[in-house]
Amino acid sequence: MTTAKFSKILDGYEFCAMADLMETRALVSLERGTVHIVSSDLELDLDEALPEDIDTGPYLALPDKRELDLGRDLVMEFTEKVLPGSVDTVRDFFHRRGAYARFKDFLDRRGQLEAWFAYERTATELRLRQWCADHGIDLV
Repeated sequence: MTTAKFSKILDGYEFCAMADLMETRALVSLERGTVHIVSSDLELDLDEALPEDIDTGPYLALPDKRELDLGRDLVMEFTEKVLPGSVDTVRDFFHRRGAYARFKDFLDRRGQLEAWFAYERTATELRLRQWCADHGIDLV
């Protein structure tokens, strides 16, 4: 079983989530438990050089938001718990582009934006921890 620091796993996941428009991925070494960011963006300044075996060695790509089911279903789950009378309104946001912006504006107007961010963060951490367990990565 591989041992890795959860903080490094979470940092790699979040970096890739923020760098969504770049070709960026985070890989965890199944031998060392280290996390490495790989990007085609030449301006990305990494603190350390990538291992030579990054393309051939035993590495596992960290999941993205879709793989962890942190998209629309999570929004609807939150809405059902926190604003149950607004489920149809929020569901309608997802019939057009810009759904997340409209959702966040909606929450901001109702004073629930910080609650959403906390809910999303908790779900992300729980699902990322479960993903690690499912892939034999012991967290410290």
